[in-house]
Amino acid sequence: MLERFHVPHDIAVRVKHKEIFKVVENIFIKMGMSKKDAELSADVLIYADIRGIESHGVSNMLRRYVESFSEGGINPTPKPKVIRGKGAVATLDSDSGHGLVVGPYAMNMAIEKAKDYGIGSVTVINGKHFGACAYHAEMALKHNMIGIAMTTGGLMVAPVNGAEAKVGLNPIGVAVPTKNEPPFIFDASMSSVAGNKIALAQRLGVKVMGGWIAKEDGTPIMVESMVPDKYLMLPSGGTREIGSHKGFSLAMLVEILAGVLGGSGAGNFRRSDAAHHFIAYDIDSFTDVDQFKSDMDDYMKSIKETKPAPGADRVLYAGLPEYEEKIEREDNGIPYHPEVLDWFKGICAELGIGWDLS
Repeated sequence: MLERFHVPHDIAVRVKHKEIFKVVENIFIKMGMSKKDAELSADVLIYADIRGIESHGVSNMLRRYVESFSEGGINPTPKPKVIRGKGAVATLDSDSGHGLVVGPYAMNMAIEKAKDYGIGSVTVINGKHFGACAYHAEMALKHNMIGIAMTTGGLMVAPVNGAEAKVGLNPIGVAVPTKNEPPFIFDASMSSVAGNKIALAQRLGVKVMGGWIAKEDGTPIMVESMVPDKYLMLPSGGTREIGSHKGFSLAMLVEILAGVLGGSGAGNFRRSDAAHHFIAYDIDSFTDVDQFKSDMDDYMKSIKETKPAPGADRVLYAGLPEYEEKIEREDNGIPYHPEVLDWFKGICAELGIGWDLS
């Protein structure tokens, strides 16, 4: 997370992750989920918060999930089923189940297939928002596998030079194991920035960078500004001159692999709220696992030890700052905005849940 999206230190309220986990779990149970599914859903959300990915943690997402449950948008007791498949691959209908539950279910399917075939891939249709991509991708690491997860996010992104939203935010997550160094874990939307970060900026009352969003008519806003009432998201890169065609094409790839490949359409033609795509690569089927991890360590260490450019303190790779943030927040608690805790107090009172945060 960029610093502008973090809760200001002078107002942040630190909460122990185990305490907020229990409250979130109880809220999901009140939404009609089983204890097992509620616990898993809480785990996905707290995973994001504890790694500093507030845009996909409880602050931004839990209230949206509660609203969707209340309106019947999420099935609290789904029965996912395979509707097509052969060998290493399958298409799964999630039965409108919570993505925080069906996502791990599908990733586990891909992992099990990879154990048999060296690679496993599962596409999910009829799905719902599944939280941070990195959570699902990282599930592969303990199996000595590379994990990839992607999903069709909200249809908010305009094509290069376009004045209408034609693709989703469409994040891609990749997790690669190491031996001693923090693993490589990449997670990013193919839009200029995650859509949830724009919502977070609105709540925090902070400006967004130039090249992140466009005016309602498609004109890129190239100076730092407050978020207007109506806007379009730009692809990663912002404008054609600085690479937006790359971000837009990758966003289209997610629409194809998650949506079209599963038979649920893409973009404006989607027949599913969200579609996901998961891949697991069994490293042992390709090369020696120990050698692979040693090579990854050498590579990650070389990135960290790269000479920094003038004005920069250090060089990072994807997954390293989140790894360090996790250690800090496990020790000192997760910093929440007071407004978020006010919402928790209100929803807990409404649902009859005990408020046990210290």
